[in-house]
Order: sequence, then structure tokens, then C-alpha cells
Amino acid sequence: MLKFMVVLCRRKDLSSADFAKHLREVHGPLARRLPALRKYVQNYPAADPTRKAPAWDAIVELYWEDRAAMEAAWRSPEGAASDADLPLFVDMERTSWSVVEAFEM
Repeated sequence: MLKFMVVLCRRKDLSSADFAKHLREVHGPLARRLPALRKYVQNYPAADPTRKAPAWDAIVELYWEDRAAMEAAWRSPEGAASDADLPLFVDMERTSWSVVEAFEM
């Protein structure tokens, strides 16, 4: 299975609550419609007064069977809709994404 991770940073003009609401209620449903998507997970930092707050606002995990399935999903109308939504709530200069290799120890 192929894992794709997106480290999201919110636009500075949005509150953390507005960012999370958009990600959960608007962008998440768009992403869930990506063809052949096997799994979709949104991760948000938990409040932790003993640690420095992260520089990101959410990390999203998307899973496909293989790279060909992922690339086809990004080229689809659903992929275009998902991409078009990102600038509405994400700082595109600070946000990054990548296919990752996960090692369980």
C-alpha cells in the first residue's frame, strides 16, 4: 500500500477553529471522493503544555493500493476539485506533501 502525507499549515487570516472546520467539513469530504482511495486520516495536534506547539496545523494521510492508483486519482475531476479547494484554507507556501516510506519497528 502507498502512503501519501500532507503537512498542512493554515492561512494566517483563518483561526485554528475555522481551518479545522473547513478541513473536516469541506476538504475531507472532497478528499474521500478521490478514486481508489483506500484510507484517509486527518491528524491534529493535541493540546500539550509540556511541548512546543508544532509549526503545522494538521497532517493528512492518504492511502492507495499503488502509485499508479494515486496518480490517476490526482488527474481525476475529484483530484482537481480537491486541489482547487486547498488555497481556500491552506498556506500553500508552507504546506508540503510527499509519498512516504513507513517502517514499523
